[in-house]
Amino acid sequence: MPKPDPQSHNLHQTGDSSHSRRARRKRTRAVTVASRQGRTGGANSGHWVLACGLFHLLFFSRDPMALYSRGVAVLLAACLNLGGCSTGQLIARGASPLIDNGMIAMNRETDLEIARLSMPANLKMIEALLLADPQNTAYQLQAAMGFYGYAAGFVEDEDPDRATDIYRRAYDHARIALSAQGVSPAVLTGKPASLDEALAKLDERGVPAMFWTASAWGKWIEHQLDDPARLAELPSVEALMRRVLALDETYYYAGAHIFFGAYYGGRAPMFGGDFVRAAHHFDEAARINQHHLLLVDVYRAQYLLRQMADRPAFHAVLTQVLDAPAGSDPDLNLVNAIAKKKAESLLAQEETLF
Repeated sequence: MPKPDPQSHNLHQTGDSSHSRRARRKRTRAVTVASRQGRTGGANSGHWVLACGLFHLLFFSRDPMALYSRGVAVLLAACLNLGGCSTGQLIARGASPLIDNGMIAMNRETDLEIARLSMPANLKMIEALLLADPQNTAYQLQAAMGFYGYAAGFVEDEDPDRATDIYRRAYDHARIALSAQGVSPAVLTGKPASLDEALAKLDERGVPAMFWTASAWGKWIEHQLDDPARLAELPSVEALMRRVLALDETYYYAGAHIFFGAYYGGRAPMFGGDFVRAAHHFDEAARINQHHLLLVDVYRAQYLLRQMADRPAFHAVLTQVLDAPAGSDPDLNLVNAIAKKKAESLLAQEETLF
């Protein structure tokens, strides 16, 4: 899109080992790897150089005729070099570094209200770029990430029905990116054997599309558990996330481990839950993130400890989240602020949840 081991509750560790640095590089790649998809290597740099060149022509030329002739020449040369393009596509692709940096800046935001108010405008900007360049896989993935994050962080706890619709939008964007990897919507919802065959052909480059498709799809289903048709789709979601786990368990803060922690922890054993497996996945996510990602323990409490009816552990884990100091990784500022907000909300509901 969710018992306790003492090691998994060490939220105050601040060491920056070589393993954590490698993990951080992989997490950072989660934001930028999409920018290397849907655009052939040299073409992307060509778009950026072209955008900078046009900016220079527009603002620094003193000769109107030279401005016109040079601008036309640059556009024609670029279109020929890039295999044909529209002005809208050039502008959209040239904006890629700004979009990437915008997402990094959002992740580093510490004020939840600023993040909540600014995210919708950022999402509409990405969708505007997609109108100009609909086959841009990078922007499809960034839209999926953004809508998912907005729903999870600011909508689902207050308005579950609206969150359901937003998760569906995230799913739709991610599916387009996954289709570009060779997994069509028909295969995605078709026979399990056909899906497994298609997923087996994907390598690490397909991880972002698989992860965000499964995450958004799983959350969309979670909000419609009374619909048998949605429940029947869960095996496909699981297949996608298992492939992610096999190819890169560290992707997006060990997101596949967090998913399976909630997946196995949020159901009673008679309905397919497995508390031991859930605890293992939460422990792995905590280990990979060096216990800096507070959301791991929030979901441990929300899904696993609540299902186990372990109220003392539930209270202790969420209290520890609230008491955790600011972390050393600025890229976790926003997600950890959201985790604290969720922990506070869950503690306020403790009496009714147990």
